[in-house]
Amino acid sequence: MPECSHDCSSCGASCGERTVPTDFRAPANELSHIKKVIAVVSGKGGVGKSTVTCSLAAAMAQRDRRVGVLDADITGPSVPTAFGIHEHATGSELGIYPAVSQGGVEVMSLNLLTENETDPVVWRGPVIAGAVKQFWTDVIWGELDYLFVDMPPGTGDVPLTVFQSLPVDGVIVVTSPQDLVRMIVAKAVKMAEMMDIPILGVVENYSYFQCPDCGKQHAIFGESRVEEEAAALGLKVLARLPIDPALAAACDRGEIDAYVPNPLAPLARELDRG
Repeated sequence: MPECSHDCSSCGASCGERTVPTDFRAPANELSHIKKVIAVVSGKGGVGKSTVTCSLAAAMAQRDRRVGVLDADITGPSVPTAFGIHEHATGSELGIYPAVSQGGVEVMSLNLLTENETDPVVWRGPVIAGAVKQFWTDVIWGELDYLFVDMPPGTGDVPLTVFQSLPVDGVIVVTSPQDLVRMIVAKAVKMAEMMDIPILGVVENYSYFQCPDCGKQHAIFGESRVEEEAAALGLKVLARLPIDPALAAACDRGEIDAYVPNPLAPLARELDRG
């Protein structure tokens, strides 16, 4: 038998070492002490996942919890903009220090490390995944009650790295009413199940638009079937969020910290009780 190279990915042998479950989780920075890690995922882009992540983080901070957001969407980072953070992250021989929003939310994103916010990230998948892992191992998060991970869409390198490398306590799946989105969300749900990550439930974004004049709700993206779709997947519906132009404007201005009423305040309260 040839000498073992310890690279199981290129080996078909069923040896004893291979059958032992491997823990790929990476240690956090020694100055980081994080109680709960929650990943916010979606099957595709454009469903408002980053807005949900930032709103939930802001709502939890408003409950006087110590909160951080790890922006794992390396090629499309939007978290710093929502929180109005435009300065660069700093560091020392101990690690990298996250930026802090006006509401006290700690943020780490690649946009805080590039020379210009508009510089594109032209990296291959393994390099991107490595950067996300470093946001866990090299960043000094300090004492946090919650670290929310804003994931890129899909089921590729970065979600796999996060699920394998970070001690994820739960996943929140973001969807919207379109039939195609629901089908793709099922893929994200099944990936989390394959990785044995608990799924906390589903947030449906863009559920309806409520007319400010008459109060009537209009299903712009089609009638919601999130309750039956979630039931089919065995999941809980955590929230149904309306189309809110004012919230979108607050994100553009970098004022999501101060936006009221925060649409995810009830969900933050529920998670905090759990």
